[in-house]
Formats: sequence, C-alpha cells, structure tokens
Amino acid sequence: MAKADSPPRTPTRKRAENGSASTGQVQSLTRGLVLLERIAEAPAGIMLTDLSMQVGLPNSTTHRLLSTMQQMGFVQQTGDLGLWSIGVRAFTVGSGFLGSRDLSTLAMPVLRRTMEAAGETSNLVVFDTDAWQSVVVGQVQCRELMRMLAPIGGRLPLHASAAGKAFLAAQDAEHLNRILQKTGLPHYTEHTITTPTQLKEQLLRIQQQGFAFDDGEHALGLRCVASCIYDESGQAFAAISVSGPKSRIPDERITHLGSLIMQAASEITHRYGGKPRKSS
Repeated sequence: MAKADSPPRTPTRKRAENGSASTGQVQSLTRGLVLLERIAEAPAGIMLTDLSMQVGLPNSTTHRLLSTMQQMGFVQQTGDLGLWSIGVRAFTVGSGFLGSRDLSTLAMPVLRRTMEAAGETSNLVVFDTDAWQSVVVGQVQCRELMRMLAPIGGRLPLHASAAGKAFLAAQDAEHLNRILQKTGLPHYTEHTITTPTQLKEQLLRIQQQGFAFDDGEHALGLRCVASCIYDESGQAFAAISVSGPKSRIPDERITHLGSLIMQAASEITHRYGGKPRKSS
C-alpha cells in the first residue's frame, strides 16, 4: 500500500534567545527589575546613558523599558538633566512588604541552620528600648544534654550579654552615654564589666570585628557570641546569637563562631529588607 504523504510542515516561529517562546517577556521583566535596582542605588538619580552602561543594554532598549515603568509609576524622570529616579508606585509596593514581614518567621530557617553548623543553641533577640534590655523572642535548642534554656520572653542586660553588647556597639557615643546613664552597669558575676571605660574599650573591639562575645558575664560558665540585625534605615534592632557552656566554646572556637554568626545576621538583615551597617 502506498504510504500517504505527510502534510507539509508549517514553518515554526523563531524561538526566543534561550529557546522559549515566552522568554522575551520574562527577559524584559528581568531587565526592568535590574534597572529598578540600579536606580534605587542612586538616590540622587541617574542618567540613561550611565544606567545603560551599568546593565549592559543599548540606550534604546533601556529607554523603552524605563518608559514602560514610568507609565506604571515605578520610575520617574526629573530635573533639567532628565535623571531617572524611583517613582511613588515602587515605594507603595515596597511598603506592602514592610507591613507584612515577620522577623521570627523570616529568621527561623537561619536559626536552624546556625544551630546545626555551630552545634549550640541559637537565639533570636530583639532590643527593648523602653526598659533597655535584650529580649529572647526565638530559639532553636541544640541536641546536647547540657544547653542554654533561656525562656522565650526572657530578658538580659545589655552590658552583660553578647546580643546586648552588640547593640551597644552599634550606637553613637552620645546615645551610648544616655543608655548607660539610665541602666548603669550592675554586677552579676566576677566577669561582668562594671566600668564605662572597660565597656567602651570592648565595644570598640566589637565594632572592629563585627561580633560580640559574652564570657560568663551574666551566668557563670555560659558563653555566647552575637551579631546585630539591621532594619531598612540601618539601625540595629535585633541580634542572632549562639550560646553554650565554656567547655564546648573554648577560646579557639570564638573566631569561627563569630564568622558564622555574622553571616547569619547578614542573611536575616537581607531577608528582613534591612540595610547592613557600614564598617567603620
């Protein structure tokens, strides 16, 4: 039997650059979001030619994308030089995130990973600026029989806890002095820092290294390493820490734990939409 002729093939439409017919739309969205990020990094505005150069796009493509975002209110063009800046719509959308974010929910995966990496209990702490204390609001306990058991809602003094000292190190000199005038430096253990001079010397080291260390200053035998979490204005408002007995946190582990906790604090800051503090 003769084989029926196959119907002639219809010429296929040329695929987009990476092989998907819909890629062009996704690529345009990606490019637009990258442009939006670059504009946000230039508070004083940026020229189209500079923007095109930064993202590696032709001026014509950049202008087309900007025009679309301008119509939607995400960017605006102002001044005699026609600089591009963030529009009101971008602020409105961003504010939706600020209103819906929850620190504990955002931080919990990082707390779990930190506990696994350190082998010690990880803690999430916020700062009560009315009572000037650090408050434990989240915790992932380690699997060791001997471990820290600070209750959720438990309060610790700023000058005698790693998280509290990390917070104090993030304050300017004038604000720090006001805090210390209100709280004083109560004595808890033989390791508690009780003089402003000694405390300020340690705070300077914390600023330089990026993390704070508590060597049994509130509870004998307990050591803790902490680093601050920052909000969208660059203000320290919380911290993440790891804590455990001195026998499992000897001097030679402190630098490693400090590096681990700084990475965790940076990740939570990013997840929260915060602005990392610039190194001094």
